[in-house]
Amino acid sequence: MKFTKMHGIGNDYIYFDCTENVIENPEELSVRLSDRHKGVGGDGIVLIMKSDVADFRMRMFNADGSEGKMCGNATRCIGKFVYDKGLTDKKEITLETLSGIKYLTLKTENGKVQEVTVDMGKVSFDSKEIPIDAEGEFVKREITVDGKFYEATGVNVGNPHCVVFVDDTDSFPLHTVGPKFENHPLFPERINTEFVRVIDENTLQMRVWERGSGETMACGTGACATAAAAVKNGISKADTEITVKLLGGDLKIVVKSDKTVFMTGPAEFVFEGELING
Repeated sequence: MKFTKMHGIGNDYIYFDCTENVIENPEELSVRLSDRHKGVGGDGIVLIMKSDVADFRMRMFNADGSEGKMCGNATRCIGKFVYDKGLTDKKEITLETLSGIKYLTLKTENGKVQEVTVDMGKVSFDSKEIPIDAEGEFVKREITVDGKFYEATGVNVGNPHCVVFVDDTDSFPLHTVGPKFENHPLFPERINTEFVRVIDENTLQMRVWERGSGETMACGTGACATAAAAVKNGISKADTEITVKLLGGDLKIVVKSDKTVFMTGPAEFVFEGELING
C-alpha cells in the first residue's frame, strides 16, 4: 500500500488513496502507523474514498484507532491531495464526512494548491448536540476537574469541543488536565478541549488536547470552536477574520452571524512511501 504523509500546520496524518483500493481494519492500521517510534508517525490515518453524494468521501482514524467524524486540517490536506495528484481539476469540491458534506475552495499557484478555505457549516452550543450531559446551551458553564473550577463553553463543529479561556497557555499543565477533560463524566463521547489565551479581539492563542490523540500541533475544528466560543462570549466579533495561533502555525477563521464558520489555512506534503508488509 502506498501512502502520503501530509500536515496542516503540524497536524499530521497518513493519507491513503482508497478511490480504487480497500483497506481492511483501518483501526488497527492507524494504531500501528501512528506510532512515532515504530511506525510512520502521525496523529492518525485518513482514507480518501469515492462518494455517492459528493466529489470525495473521507474517513479518519485517531492514533488510538477510534474513528473521528471529521478533521478540519485533514479536509484541507485532502483538497490539496486530490487536486495536486490529478484526481480532480475542480477548485471547488465537496467532501463527504461523518458530520455532513463540507465545501472546499482551493487557492492555487503554479498548478499547486497553496491554501484551502473550508465551509465548516454551522456550529452549535446545544448540550445535546455536542453531546454534554447537561441542558440547554453550554456557555460559560462551570466544570470541576481535580477540585479546580474551570469556565467552559461547549461547541459542536461536526465533532465535540470544550473551550476554556486561560491566562497563559504556555505554562498550562495540558498533559495533566487535558486527559481529565477528555474523560470527564460530563462528556459521554469524550471531548476535544481547547485552552485559549486572548491576545486581542482578533487574535487568539490555543493549545489543544484531542480525544484519542493527546496534544497535537494543531486542530482545525478546534480553532473553529475557539473562534465561535470567543464570538459567543463577546470576546470577538462575528463576520470578522480571527487569527487562531496554534503550535504548528496560524489559521484564519470567520464566524458568520448565522453561526456558519469558514476556516482558511495551508496544507503540505511531507513524504510518500509504501508499506511492504501491509
